[in-house]
Amino acid sequence: MKYVQKISDLKIEIDQLKQSYLEIIQNIKTWKKDEQNLHDFNAICINQMPNDPSSISGGNVRGLYWTYPSEKWEEEERSNKIDESRYTEICEIFKKTYVEEVYNQIIKKWSIGRLRFLMKPPRSCLSWHRDPERRLHIPIITNPGCRMVIEDECFHMPADGSIYITDNRKYHNFFNGGEIERIHLVGTLIE
Repeated sequence: MKYVQKISDLKIEIDQLKQSYLEIIQNIKTWKKDEQNLHDFNAICINQMPNDPSSISGGNVRGLYWTYPSEKWEEEERSNKIDESRYTEICEIFKKTYVEEVYNQIIKKWSIGRLRFLMKPPRSCLSWHRDPERRLHIPIITNPGCRMVIEDECFHMPADGSIYITDNRKYHNFFNGGEIERIHLVGTLIE
């Protein structure tokens, strides 16, 4: 595939990551709307700017992207540019968990910015958009109806412990055509 690369030299214990995620999510929040942008953007940041827990909420969870919102075929810029290089501190709630172990494995191999749990509700999709950078994906909970489309390619990322690098600089979306929530751990690559 042109826009996705499967990484096979680093395996994640997906059952352990899923269990850690399920335990932590019960303690911190339920998914809700991003009140600043009034869009469903279900994200929980794993890392933050040092000593700044406010950097993991609101528009900082979303970040800069471009889209074609109407029939005019005019690209529009949305949200604000995030300085990904400043997200260097793991959030307190993830310390001493398997999530922190995964985070540490990732930062040994890649330079990343925000690392987030992203949830896509059943029977929903993202807008057709592009981002300023490539992304690292670790599928945690998925189903056969979960598909990513980048330009003219459509593919499924199974929750088998693999890591995928996607070229989100190209136009893409993600849809969950199943009946359960889809959860990926997604990191912004700094290049």
